[in-house]
Amino acid sequence: MIFESTIANSVSLSGIGLHTGAQTTMVLRPAPADTGIVFRRREQERIVSIPANAANVVNTRFATVLGHQGLTVSTVEHFLAALAGCRVDNLWVDIDGPEIPVQDGSALPFVKLLQTAGLKRLHAPRKYLSITRHISVVDEGRRVSIVPSRFFRLSYDIAFNHPAIPPQHLSIKFSTGLFQKEIAPARTFGFLHEVEKLKELGLARGGTLDNAIVFDGRGVINPAGLRFPDEIVRHKILDAIGDFRLLGYPILGHIRAFKAGHEINQRLVNKILALPECWKLVEVANEDSQRGAVPSPALVSNFL
Repeated sequence: MIFESTIANSVSLSGIGLHTGAQTTMVLRPAPADTGIVFRRREQERIVSIPANAANVVNTRFATVLGHQGLTVSTVEHFLAALAGCRVDNLWVDIDGPEIPVQDGSALPFVKLLQTAGLKRLHAPRKYLSITRHISVVDEGRRVSIVPSRFFRLSYDIAFNHPAIPPQHLSIKFSTGLFQKEIAPARTFGFLHEVEKLKELGLARGGTLDNAIVFDGRGVINPAGLRFPDEIVRHKILDAIGDFRLLGYPILGHIRAFKAGHEINQRLVNKILALPECWKLVEVANEDSQRGAVPSPALVSNFL
């Protein structure tokens, strides 16, 4: 039986937010089984708990933002992806600002932080959300769907009208090792011609070439270039892993996306939760970190 986990030791991290530019410190603390991921947002003497679930999503424009009782935590997707990639089920996150520190624009700094903290197994079986029927959202050329699978898979296609970003496709079978090596280092990205518009909207105030890939009309302007030739589609998969973590459970299903982003991802998350006849919660007998989740023999017949 696979059990839930939390971190073994408290750890902290500070930095600026990508969109707000605000300096923030977050402290990660172990939490008991069945807690989930809970942000404890502090503003002056006030503390508000914001569970990381779909019901608390208040904005998906350029980032995924959680909120409750008037306080928000924005750009949670990279951090949540790292938690999924390190199999952390339960965590209290004390945070004193409005946005997760962007670090280098990827999930890798959060993975390293969690590795420093270590993992602690808890005495509660981990539950997986197993998709049993096809569910999809389609909107103006964008689409994202999820279909039954014995494993957690993601297949993503991008198509930007930009000479330096050709159409890219990537399909992965999720595992902790693959995520940490091949997906976590992929950085967020943007376009130079959009920077002023974003700043007028109060966004990208903390963005620099140290925490984002930036494209001008010809190509990447970051001196070091790309970490992967297809870093853009890898980051889109990273974002999706973080967005779908808001289901509250690890997934057994295959996500297929074309030109998708935070908004349409969240629409699919909400549609899944609204259609309980299309999924069930299951426990898993064993898990090979290089191959993904493997259902117990009694459950195999329920998967495609």
